[in-house]
Amino acid sequence: MPKDLILRPIGNIHTPYTSLKDAPHQGRLSEEICKIEVFPEFLPGLKDIEKFTHLVVLYWMHLADRRKLTAIPPHNSRDHGVFSTRSPNRPNPIAMDVVQLLNVRGNWLEVCGMDALNGSILLDIKPYSAGIDSISQDSYVLK
Repeated sequence: MPKDLILRPIGNIHTPYTSLKDAPHQGRLSEEICKIEVFPEFLPGLKDIEKFTHLVVLYWMHLADRRKLTAIPPHNSRDHGVFSTRSPNRPNPIAMDVVQLLNVRGNWLEVCGMDALNGSILLDIKPYSAGIDSISQDSYVLK
């Protein structure tokens, strides 16, 4: 196992959210149009992305508190371990949004459904596939 893990940013995320209190609790609840800037050297990686209606966007939550190991989620008042929540505060603040792809303009993607703060660091983009990525509700009920 490598001692150091090096992630290579591939772009930046531009949203109207400048603080945690501005952002929706879940990106899917937002109708705001946000922009994803992919650095020009990664432009070939966007080939054919316009063929997809939805994308999985992985990003680094740059303002997260990496020391926190517990969190109180918005749906209840009990403290939980961060790995059983979607809290932005966690040891490795990697986040995932499933977004609707609205438009592609060169190395810029216009999307809807993000909860990332403005300036978040883009780590990866993958096409969303309902057949692969969706699990029936019965499979993931909180006990």
